[in-house]
Amino acid sequence: VQLQASGGGSVQAGGSLRLSCAASGKFFTISNMGWYRQAPGKQRELVAWIRTGGNTNIADSVKGRCTISRDNAKSTVYLQMDSLKSEDTAVYYCYVMIYGLEYWGNGTLVTVSS
Repeated sequence: VQLQASGGGSVQAGGSLRLSCAASGKFFTISNMGWYRQAPGKQRELVAWIRTGGNTNIADSVKGRCTISRDNAKSTVYLQMDSLKSEDTAVYYCYVMIYGLEYWGNGTLVTVSS
């Protein structure tokens, strides 16, 4: 299973970005899909996850500013981030869970300047 993340970049505070992460490989279904992030000098933290049926969990730090969604036909998870703040600056990692195993993408850098 391989994950390809895209959509990171530099944006000014208050701006928006949409991250995408597409999974490829031999599998029939993906259970959880989601995003973590790691800021410089900090531990990796959960941003959001979404289950097959659409249930979601959004971290309090981004609640109201981020929306997670998925396209099961494309095996892709999206993270729409609005009203970005400087503290959102981090490397964002996508992950998927397939048959009880976790797979991680390489990460995409999001830089928010104030």
